[in-house]
Amino acid sequence: MIEIEEICSPEWAEWYRMTPAERWMESAKLWNHYISIGGSLDPEPDTQSPFFDPELQSEVASDGRSGMRVIRRSGV
Repeated sequence: MIEIEEICSPEWAEWYRMTPAERWMESAKLWNHYISIGGSLDPEPDTQSPFFDPELQSEVASDGRSGMRVIRRSGV
């Protein structure tokens, strides 16, 4: 029987051995980290698309984010 490490790196082997639920939780951690370091989930405009309209391009906020305010729900 072929071992996973024979066809991929140990890091990927660890990933493949996780259950789908474990992979989902690890992916959520990665997305949270990406957002915390300034990443954006806003799609980049596709200037090659026939539906692209440069006049509808919105200004990007000075911090590079979407400009949307985050509303946190709390008991306050």
